[in-house]
Amino acid sequence: MIESEFQILRALDSNPNLSQRELSKKSGVSLGRVNYCLNALVKKGWIELGKFTVSEHRRRYAYILTPKGMEQKAKATYHFLRRKMEEFDALEKEIEELRSECEELEESHSGYQLSVNCYQDADR
Repeated sequence: MIESEFQILRALDSNPNLSQRELSKKSGVSLGRVNYCLNALVKKGWIELGKFTVSEHRRRYAYILTPKGMEQKAKATYHFLRRKMEEFDALEKEIEELRSECEELEESHSGYQLSVNCYQDADR
């Protein structure tokens, strides 16, 4: 599953009555991509279309996750969470390495005025 499909499934799970434009804003996916993904998700059987009336002259679609769609979203949530946690761990490690470099710079240049305080700018 591609990330844009995952983001759309997440948005629809919380509100199946979103318009494509609203889905685009909520998921961060372009409007054209939303349309493409919705059609692909319908073909895969992960969502179904339901019509409902907003007003006397206006109809909209509800994009409802099917049981298969819910299963796929759950699997994707697990994989995306695992990937984000790995990225987070890598960032934590890199931050620690950079802090160590800053400390080494401050120690090795203790007699000089450093133009940058490593921690002052890093803690924003």
